[in-house]
Amino acid sequence: MTPDISTTDVPLFPLQAVLFPGGLLSLKVFEARYLDLISTCLRENTPFGVVALRQGGEVRKPGEPVALEETGVMAELIDVDSAQHGILQVRCRGTHRFGVSRMRQQPDGLWLAQIEMLDDDEASLPVDAMIETVRGLANAIATLKQQGSEPFLKPFQFDNAGWVANRWCEILPISLAAKQKLMELPDAAVRLQLVDEFLRSKGVVK
Repeated sequence: MTPDISTTDVPLFPLQAVLFPGGLLSLKVFEARYLDLISTCLRENTPFGVVALRQGGEVRKPGEPVALEETGVMAELIDVDSAQHGILQVRCRGTHRFGVSRMRQQPDGLWLAQIEMLDDDEASLPVDAMIETVRGLANAIATLKQQGSEPFLKPFQFDNAGWVANRWCEILPISLAAKQKLMELPDAAVRLQLVDEFLRSKGVVK
């Protein structure tokens, strides 16, 4: 199921990162345009769109060319901490993919977009050939926890091919462009197959 979200003037948060559905996103927000964005989303209980940067930086620089990817993921706020003056520590959850049909930039630099919601991954079990990749993710989660890192939101869904693929995509040492392509794939089984092939090529899974 895809949500019924207004397709007009959805605010965008461009990042040098790819957000996946079900993913955890932590942000340190200090630019005025994004402080206003987070405040509005918090007050109105609304999500915002996260898109990866093809060109340009996360912090606005006058005259710097900026290019955004045309497929992103909606983000909903989990918690917001304003312990430091003028800085918000924000945690968000990735929800649904969307395609950008048109975008415009406000004078303050905030991007707004008309979007079309894309279909969510169909829930499907990982095929038997992917079992070692599923186990590998469970082992990776255990190792990261021992190191004091918990990058994934619970509940864990090892019986969901799309969830397993997405979590691997978030931690694999691959390019931003490769992560973007994987996120855009409409077939979760294909995404998991590509992840499996990469892991086997690196000897992570045998």
